[in-house]
Amino acid sequence: MKPLQNQLHMKSLFLSLTAVLAFAFAPVQAQDLAIGETAPMVDAPLINIDGSNLTMNGLKKDNGLLVIFSCNTCPFVVGNGNKTEGWEGRYNGLAAMAEAKNIGMVLVNSNEAKRTGDDSLAEMKNHARDAGYTVPYVVDRGSKLANNFGARTTPHVYLFDADMTLVYCGSIDDNVNSSAEVSEHYLEEAIGRLAAGKKIKTAETKAVGCSIKRLR
Repeated sequence: MKPLQNQLHMKSLFLSLTAVLAFAFAPVQAQDLAIGETAPMVDAPLINIDGSNLTMNGLKKDNGLLVIFSCNTCPFVVGNGNKTEGWEGRYNGLAAMAEAKNIGMVLVNSNEAKRTGDDSLAEMKNHARDAGYTVPYVVDRGSKLANNFGARTTPHVYLFDADMTLVYCGSIDDNVNSSAEVSEHYLEEAIGRLAAGKKIKTAETKAVGCSIKRLR
């Protein structure tokens, strides 16, 4: 092979290898679960902070299941001083409402890239205790559940009916800064209408929060 041809051949191989590596290590593109679609991975085991294995089918109640992707440190979840109240303080109220409407609820931690640090199982246990969680808080290993749902943020809300069909997804409400100043209670309204057998008026809103920390 002539020197010029050899250089061109090597350049072509380099570009091809670069393209393959770029594809291999590209960020995972979550596939959005659409309203009306059935929840994936309903029987996949999820490790709860008490060490038990739970499934979404097992957590579902007669009227459905509420799934919230959450974490231990995002300001949109835990708050940030006087600037952001955080949505976490509304979890237990939502849990009580869901319980009263015969809807299950689970919090899911998909921050796999922080699993050896702030979002380790041990830290999840500590956080749940300090926050007074009243519902299961489970590990999503490898962010598989988040990837299948298309979950992108903490928090990101998914409400399913009795058939595990998605009826609402997005945000909890329209004001992360103050629960007292909320004007649109998206999730509460969706829960109420689901339990009453009515169509959800606003079935989808924009999920606002920190990005889920995937490994890639």
